[in-house]
Amino acid sequence: MAEIYAEMPGAAEKLTRLYLGVFRTINSSSEKYPSSMEVVAIAAFAGAKILYAGVNESGGEFGVGGTPGTGLPGEFGTTYAFINKSTVDIWVDTNRINFFRVTLLMERMCPLATGLGRNFNETYFSEYEDAINYITITKGAYALIDPHNYMRYNDPSDQPFSGSVIGNTTDPTAATTEQFQEFWTELAGRFVDNPNVPTSLILKNDQAAVDGIRSTGAKQLILAPGNGFTGGHSWTQITGENDDPSSEWLFKLVDPLRNTAIDIHEYLDIDFSGSHNTCTQAGPSNLANLTSWLQEHNLKAVISEFGGSNDPTCLELVPQMLEYLAANDVYIGWTAWAAGPLWGTNSGCCGPEVGSLEPGQLSIDGGPNGYTTLWEAVIQQTIDIPNLKRSGTSSLS
Repeated sequence: MAEIYAEMPGAAEKLTRLYLGVFRTINSSSEKYPSSMEVVAIAAFAGAKILYAGVNESGGEFGVGGTPGTGLPGEFGTTYAFINKSTVDIWVDTNRINFFRVTLLMERMCPLATGLGRNFNETYFSEYEDAINYITITKGAYALIDPHNYMRYNDPSDQPFSGSVIGNTTDPTAATTEQFQEFWTELAGRFVDNPNVPTSLILKNDQAAVDGIRSTGAKQLILAPGNGFTGGHSWTQITGENDDPSSEWLFKLVDPLRNTAIDIHEYLDIDFSGSHNTCTQAGPSNLANLTSWLQEHNLKAVISEFGGSNDPTCLELVPQMLEYLAANDVYIGWTAWAAGPLWGTNSGCCGPEVGSLEPGQLSIDGGPNGYTTLWEAVIQQTIDIPNLKRSGTSSLS
């Protein structure tokens, strides 16, 4: 989703994600894990190739914005939902994509009464599992598991402005790194036999999550995000409240299978938030430092969030960025923000007029939404369909 995200039924919120379809993790304590940078080292491709191209399916995190203490657990199909199976059919059968980033909310998966960890709300999990299985088993695509939680586990109504980040040892009410590892160990274990389920982590507890995931025997791809909403343009810069540049520590993450990629968000509006109608940022120049860093450390990356409106500036700059990704072999995939069954005429990105990327829905003015005016207009044409990965465990190659 956009970094400024239109929470149903319309409140703007920022979000970061955690996924299991491709596992995504973060740990900033570089001195604790001092091994070399081969998080995702692999043999060089013969040529640049995008292996995964697709869309975010946002909706599992809906229904909690606004009033503290409300929205949990929520009502499936009304306040939250994961996918519309008929539109997943369109994406796979007509658009020929192979990659879906599917959001969830940790406070729904692990109720606050029992805490973050191994104790799941089995109803919520079964609903989520049904969505993941439809994408991966029925349709044969890849599904990235994405917890949308701002590095927090608490009352989600005002995240990221409520409570401490997971692993904050100065706050006794914060969820611990150990709990976060238990959560990922449990979740990864439940999908260990599904090769089409990679995972995306959130937080600066990436190493703990990677360790937990790999302890289950899971071999799937993991995505590891960085600081500052994991922006590619700011990868080598201090972000937030003097957070270290992601470039200074993330290459030290250790994955014994060397099947971890870097998770990047890159919106093209004036402040990189994905909240404005016009695009002013050039992806190639803004990603140049990240690209050099990936090359230096022999790493790969996935752009898991980007978007645009149907403004002419976006119709030019969005495909320009996607063509840049396809021309540089350090990038292996991307997912656009955002489709999902509950958007209606609301817009997940780039101004209220656009609508979502959900096929068959309209924009707020009753006209075509972003599926028609952005995806079909310019994004679809950039996809090298024959080279997309169609089988085998999610991986870097």
